[in-house]
Amino acid sequence: MSDFISSGWAIYVTVIVIASLIFCLFVLAVASKRKVMADDNSTGHTWDGDLRELNNPLPRWWMGLFLITVAFAVAYLSLYPGLGSNQGALGWSSAGQLKTENEKAREAMAPVYAAFAGKSAEELGKNKQAMEIGERLFVNNCAQCHGADARGSKSFPNLTDNDWLGGTGPDYIEKVIKEGRQGVMPPMGAAVGGPDDVRNVANYVLSLSGSPHNSVAAQLGQSKFAACAACHGADGKGNQAVGAPNLTDKVWLHGWGEAAVTEMVNKGKTNVMPPQGARLTPEQLKVLTAYVWNLSQSTKVAAK
Repeated sequence: MSDFISSGWAIYVTVIVIASLIFCLFVLAVASKRKVMADDNSTGHTWDGDLRELNNPLPRWWMGLFLITVAFAVAYLSLYPGLGSNQGALGWSSAGQLKTENEKAREAMAPVYAAFAGKSAEELGKNKQAMEIGERLFVNNCAQCHGADARGSKSFPNLTDNDWLGGTGPDYIEKVIKEGRQGVMPPMGAAVGGPDDVRNVANYVLSLSGSPHNSVAAQLGQSKFAACAACHGADGKGNQAVGAPNLTDKVWLHGWGEAAVTEMVNKGKTNVMPPQGARLTPEQLKVLTAYVWNLSQSTKVAAK
């Protein structure tokens, strides 16, 4: 994109805009001139015997409206962006307008957030107003991936089940929201062995959580699971320090079943949670953290 947007395009847009205005004036000038094309001021075209097309110029009031439109366009382009990279005399921009509106909104909400200062996520979880604000922040910033009910979908974690890959608690949640997170499962097919070995390991992984599996294949795959134990642990219960999920809890982020696990072993997976810190004020981040933390509690503490 950076290669596409250059100063050359600004010049191109400027030329097109100015040429369009000049062409409009030229057309108006031509249309305003009266040119007699026949003795009876007609174009020479006749229909139905006596229906003639006259060659009268446009009414002056109509021409005036066109000229006012052109004058308005010139005034607008001198005040606001429109001629390529020119910012206009007023220096207005959509980014600046958004920034101004956001600042006004933050000033208006400052007294509300002031009431939450110094409170922990647990305390905010008991505050109905804080949780209502947190819900709106979640819907505006997080629901696109995690769903309005925060239960996620395939490859998008469920935030209501208390199953966290890289850590636990409000501090961890705030860090992930602010800085984002990237989870990587490297392709392990070659390390496990051939296709049959991968299939056996997949069945062993399914057996760890009591999911439907081929018991014979699972037994054969147990020894091959050693290639996976470095991250997931010998017991398959995962390792939060490296973000390796627990394989024994029946929580499947990227799909379950032999085919899904086999594909994961063979191809690996990279999952990215983009950072949201730049979009949120510290106060908003704190309230949103408390809301997400509260979603994962077995008993929701927020007042209803």
